[in-house]
Amino acid sequence: MNIFEAIILGVVQGATEFLPISSSGHLVLIPYLLRMAEPGLSMIAIVHEGTLLAVLVYFRRDIWAIVRGVLAGLWQRRPLATPEARLGWYIAVGTIPAGVAGLLLEDFFAEMFSAPMIAAGMLLVTAVLLIVGERLLSGQKPLEKMSWLDAIMIGVFQMFALFPGISRSGSTIVAGLIRGLNRETAARFSFLLGIPAILGAGLLSLVDIVQAGSLASEWPGMLAGFMAAAVSGYACIHFLLTWLKRRNLYIFVVYVVLMSLFSFIVIAFR
Repeated sequence: MNIFEAIILGVVQGATEFLPISSSGHLVLIPYLLRMAEPGLSMIAIVHEGTLLAVLVYFRRDIWAIVRGVLAGLWQRRPLATPEARLGWYIAVGTIPAGVAGLLLEDFFAEMFSAPMIAAGMLLVTAVLLIVGERLLSGQKPLEKMSWLDAIMIGVFQMFALFPGISRSGSTIVAGLIRGLNRETAARFSFLLGIPAILGAGLLSLVDIVQAGSLASEWPGMLAGFMAAAVSGYACIHFLLTWLKRRNLYIFVVYVVLMSLFSFIVIAFR
């Protein structure tokens, strides 16, 4: 994969990780549709870490408050005393379903990433999820009022995003709406919940990269992809949070349906 292709992959990952249109589906479909070199494990890992940097920088104050709250709660033997501490534990609990499913069914989900037809079909599932979320009346519950059941349900919906084509941010935002969160709060928790998932997937892949010894020969493209993912990811976090304050999810429904249909046509005639 050359530097230009790496930048395209980074931009795609950065944008689609946070917009509710499925990064995994686009990482399968875009290289296929553009006849790009299939991204290797190392490149996928690096662009994921770029999006991790984006969310860490954007939510740096929130993350610092959560870390301080959790540590202070443990030190004082009152782990759930503050909203920040509770939010930290909710993120931990919400991470469990996808983490367990990913570890137990790693080979099963890995095979799907070589099937553009499956990714295109799952984009339609994302469209249905977004329509369901939009039809629900979002509540007024802020992050401080979340419960354990909210975190578990949103975590279960995040597990569905292990299928390429099902949006992680889209499914978790919809779960938040179902539980009565307002749009912006559902999106904010979705992004914070994604930190452990992105970090875990990236670290596992980086271990494989180091063991394979491919880092030295591919670093220019990796650096370009990493920076592209970080910049586009940061911009799209800000865009989505701003968008959801006043607008609905239907624009993303239209996009994923068109992307799915276009992919089916290309696959059928290629």
